[in-house]
Amino acid sequence: MRQVFILSMVLIAGLGSSAQIRKTPASVSTAFEKQYPAASKVQYEDNLFTVQVHFLSDSGKMVAKYDSDGKWKETEREFSYDSLPADIKTGFEKSKYFDEWKVKQTTVIYFPNDQLRYRLRVEKNDVAKKYLFFDRSGRLIKDSMTI
Repeated sequence: MRQVFILSMVLIAGLGSSAQIRKTPASVSTAFEKQYPAASKVQYEDNLFTVQVHFLSDSGKMVAKYDSDGKWKETEREFSYDSLPADIKTGFEKSKYFDEWKVKQTTVIYFPNDQLRYRLRVEKNDVAKKYLFFDRSGRLIKDSMTI
């Protein structure tokens, strides 16, 4: 019984890590290469249900996400707060988080059908951390706790 428990724990730890479990599906690499032909320093991370592709482009560090069939789900791009559109900065400044929370990271998330979201990672202290999601017009559409 103890061996089963230990084996189960090892399996769970292995699945929870970012280790490559299987060969990246050809449909994903084909879709990625078609969508981002100029990408460099490409690294595939297969998580069974999704494949994340970390790469560099002219726009900077990016992560594209695909399902196992090669269907593109989203792409995230690191972005500096100073480079954000004025509407997004204004949206943050008008939010209840502006006075006490500090922006630690900004990301632009591209979705199919020309959808776009801006994600700001903000911290109030070492424990209170959130993601704030804004639409193109700077409207806060969602907030969620993060670690």
